[in-house]
Amino acid sequence: MTALRRVFPPRPVESARRARKALVGAAAVTACASLAVGCGVIPGTTGGAEDDPVRVMTWAPDHTRATNKPGMPAMAEAYARWINANGGLDGRKLEVVTCNERNDPVSAGNCAREAVKQDVAAVVGSYSQHGRAFMGPLESAGIPYIGGYGLTDEEFSSPLSYPVNGGQPALLAGNGRQLAGVCERVSLVRPDTIAGDSLSKLLDSGLAQDHRGASADIRAPEDGTDYTAQAEQALDRASRGTGDGITAASVSGGKRSGQSRGCVAAALGTRTDTFFDSFRRTEDNYPPVRTASVLGSVDQSLIDRTGGAEGPYEGAYVTGWYPDGGDRRWSKMREVIRAQAFGDNRVDAADAGVQTTWIAFTVLKQAVESLNGDAVTARSLRRTLDQGLRIDTGGLTPMLSWRFDDMLAAGDYPRLVNAGVTFQVVRDGRLVLARKAFVDVEKTLESAR
Repeated sequence: MTALRRVFPPRPVESARRARKALVGAAAVTACASLAVGCGVIPGTTGGAEDDPVRVMTWAPDHTRATNKPGMPAMAEAYARWINANGGLDGRKLEVVTCNERNDPVSAGNCAREAVKQDVAAVVGSYSQHGRAFMGPLESAGIPYIGGYGLTDEEFSSPLSYPVNGGQPALLAGNGRQLAGVCERVSLVRPDTIAGDSLSKLLDSGLAQDHRGASADIRAPEDGTDYTAQAEQALDRASRGTGDGITAASVSGGKRSGQSRGCVAAALGTRTDTFFDSFRRTEDNYPPVRTASVLGSVDQSLIDRTGGAEGPYEGAYVTGWYPDGGDRRWSKMREVIRAQAFGDNRVDAADAGVQTTWIAFTVLKQAVESLNGDAVTARSLRRTLDQGLRIDTGGLTPMLSWRFDDMLAAGDYPRLVNAGVTFQVVRDGRLVLARKAFVDVEKTLESAR
């Protein structure tokens, strides 16, 4: 399926700005003529658009009962302090406006409308599962959405979205691929939400790549405080369910090794830890199973908080978008966090949201630099990105580009340009790469139905 590309008329704000500049220019010419003197720019200074700051917005939920991502706006603010202390974005000051999305469609829409009111050039490195609420106002104003977390269909279908990763679709498809070689049966515990409804089919598309049967789809409240019922159901289906008759080779390196067996995967965001707490109290009543999750639901800080090598995640299989948090490719981000967010416990270098925000601002920086001093507006950013600007993230992702020719053939996700995922495992209390190279799940996503 090919997405129809929408054509957006000039934004009223941009038209008004051009009109004001025309009037100012005309007044200047008149003044010069009447005074019969030459007019110009004072040597060593710049004028006009080159002096305008670049204003962007970053939003994410905070202080909610479900998933919270306060580190994303905090990382955006730290990035702005760092870039401004080092000359700005191609000489321009970077201004970051933040908004609490509150895991609520009304608040998500309000954040988008505030972005329009603030006349931002882009929304960068943000988190929301309410794409229908926020994308409409952004599209009406022509504001690009750069480097969203990747939770919603709109992020992979709107012509104003520029995703930097494969989002939840790539993670779940990749997790299915990762588990297919080690699990005869899989139970997936996922949020009982619109965003969560597609997760099981994505996981199943990965399992099917190795001829495994479909997972047991177990819904759970995204703001639950006890998941005992879901843990019992998941364990029962994974450990006692009927296998597909295919036995994988034995595996090593996890808490439990030996022949393949059942697996329980959970993708509940920050409530994943609550689920595994219930799971831990329940698992002794069932045959042993392996555990799995995706980055964003499990990260290094969670593993550390829950006991490291002695905790419930030892041996777990985790699919991510990026290299593990200890990889040298994150060294510049860690340096910025130390310099600009030292002591701010919201900013965790191992958090997938923080990492996504860093990459999104990397895109913004290179896009602004590509304009060669021209005005930085929503329209100019869209233009340079649509015309094929290639973004080098230092190996944190494959090269990124959003030309039509760069879009993948996954019909449900026409804006997806990066289908690379990483296979990781918790070993001795540390998330480490189980496979060094990125795993491309494009064909897996194409087969998802």
